[in-house]
Amino acid sequence: MAFEDSPPSNATPISCCTAIILGGGAGSRLFPLTKSRAKPAVPIGGTYRLIDVPMSNCINSGISKIYVLTQFNSTSLNRHLGRAYNMGSGVRFGGDGFVEVLSATQTPTEKVWFQGTADAVRQYKWMMQDVKNRAVEDIVILSGDHLYRMDYMKFVNYHRETNADITIGALPNSAERAKEFGLMKIDDERRVIGFTEKPKTPEALESCKVDTTNAKAHDFGGEIIPEASKRMNVVAYPFYGYWEDIGTVKSFFDENLKLTRHPSEFEFYDPQSPMYTSPRVVPPATIENSKVSESIISQGAFVHDSSITNAIIGLRAIIGKGCTIQDALIMGADYYESESKLAKKLAAGEVPLGVGENCVITNAIIDKNAGIGKNVKIINKEGVEEMSDEKRGIYIRSGIVVVTKGAQVPDNTII
Repeated sequence: MAFEDSPPSNATPISCCTAIILGGGAGSRLFPLTKSRAKPAVPIGGTYRLIDVPMSNCINSGISKIYVLTQFNSTSLNRHLGRAYNMGSGVRFGGDGFVEVLSATQTPTEKVWFQGTADAVRQYKWMMQDVKNRAVEDIVILSGDHLYRMDYMKFVNYHRETNADITIGALPNSAERAKEFGLMKIDDERRVIGFTEKPKTPEALESCKVDTTNAKAHDFGGEIIPEASKRMNVVAYPFYGYWEDIGTVKSFFDENLKLTRHPSEFEFYDPQSPMYTSPRVVPPATIENSKVSESIISQGAFVHDSSITNAIIGLRAIIGKGCTIQDALIMGADYYESESKLAKKLAAGEVPLGVGENCVITNAIIDKNAGIGKNVKIINKEGVEEMSDEKRGIYIRSGIVVVTKGAQVPDNTII
């Protein structure tokens, strides 16, 4: 949803509170989707980007002072933030609210890039001492790659009521899933008395021990929080709603396809707390003589005489005649090709944007601005689990075929 609507009327600004969204990580586990963009800038749900989730939660919670820390491949993220959330976009933060990007930089006192999540915040701690001439009492530190909806006002109030030094959002998980996340041990008063980052084996548990202090630690999960829990009042805030970490290609793929279910476990639109994104001037989706089931077709897409099942078709995506697309994510394009440019491409033997005629695509992610020729089959015919072909822009991660942004797949190719 774009910013034609103002934030919900029940969003009461939180006094003396600001938010920091961590958007600077390299996103190596989500590669190749992060080959040319920061992880929070990765498209999701056909229309949105991952950064829209914490940004929207802040707006809906009444937090109007927001910093976004960036470092790797930050161009597209910065561009999206500028288009979606700064002046002229339609959002009304009210008062002296703002969204400001803080990029990794080198200064006379800091001669290295961000060394971790905590180090990123530390390098800009001087900004937090006085925000727009108002001292900050509480700072909400958020990840830019999770899918959830939360009222941060309740979170901050809980932090204040428990007189906590640090409050951590926590949710229950099965023993198997807990291996992928930080694991906290809490007492009856929800105080954190132990913390382990992604415990998988006894050896991994032992390796997580860090002999350091807060002055030198670089990471919240592996260093700051475990150390703080030993000598400070660190409290867990229980959260029982939908919350997923978009950390790998497989989790990203699975969470996108979950959005096509009816009803979906997570809905981007909620009248009380909608998810916002950049306003766009594109036509409605056009679907011609096609069968579409359990799928999302984004605005500006053109689908011709094709079968779409359990798939997301992104912005400005073009699906040629006779295609079968199932269990797939087609991200679409940033622009439409003009007739003159299209003619030049065809004359040069290049592949136009979109999916050509008579293609079969399953268990795959087609990134933005990619061109899939005619009669192409992307089906992982050999059942390969992992593969990298940088020259062609084709990768396989956990059995999922990924065609990278801007890549071209020639006619009659079988993957």
